[in-house]
Amino acid sequence: MLQKAQTRPDLLLLLSLLLVILIHPLLDHGDFRRLVLGGLMFVPLILATVRLSLIKGWVWPSVGLMLGALVFTVASTLFPHPALVAVKWGILTAFFGLTAAGLFSYLRSAGAVTNEHLYTAISIYLLLGLLWFALYSAIDAVYPGAFLRSSTTADRPGELLYFSLVTLSTIGYGDVVPLQGEVRMLAALEGITGVLYVAITVALLVNAYRQQSSPR
Repeated sequence: MLQKAQTRPDLLLLLSLLLVILIHPLLDHGDFRRLVLGGLMFVPLILATVRLSLIKGWVWPSVGLMLGALVFTVASTLFPHPALVAVKWGILTAFFGLTAAGLFSYLRSAGAVTNEHLYTAISIYLLLGLLWFALYSAIDAVYPGAFLRSSTTADRPGELLYFSLVTLSTIGYGDVVPLQGEVRMLAALEGITGVLYVAITVALLVNAYRQQSSPR
């Protein structure tokens, strides 16, 4: 029973991240649907803050960033100025980065492999995709021509989430293309991060599993 209670925050965070990613294309149409999508984006933010509250020293920075993201989300919705939109996505970038770092510190200190460690490992990978998505969105708000999209998806900001995920997984279909040199370098760093994260996480989990299986 205690193990299930400890696993629940990790599982809920993972499910909320998957939900936001899966329903993003469905709600990325029209002002009302995007407003609903913006509200749903705060579900994983709240669950990530709850999860970080279980790790000493990580909760208050995450609370501050989450409140800042909430304030600027409301402000950018009421007054859609590019500067407000860029600040909102910048705060979300910092929040996702902080959450990924906090969860990775927990994963790195694992002495055994349990379900919650596996849920956390997958959540960190998705958080990295959302981190770069927020960073790309902040750049796109300031420099609207930084990315070349196909004509059928030019009015859908959520295409940057798709671009971030395929870049993180090093698939790279090429239907969304960064045009500026700085953005191209960021995309290259995201691909490198995705590869290194998988390699490092597998090594950490294998090492923890060996310690768990070794005779005392």
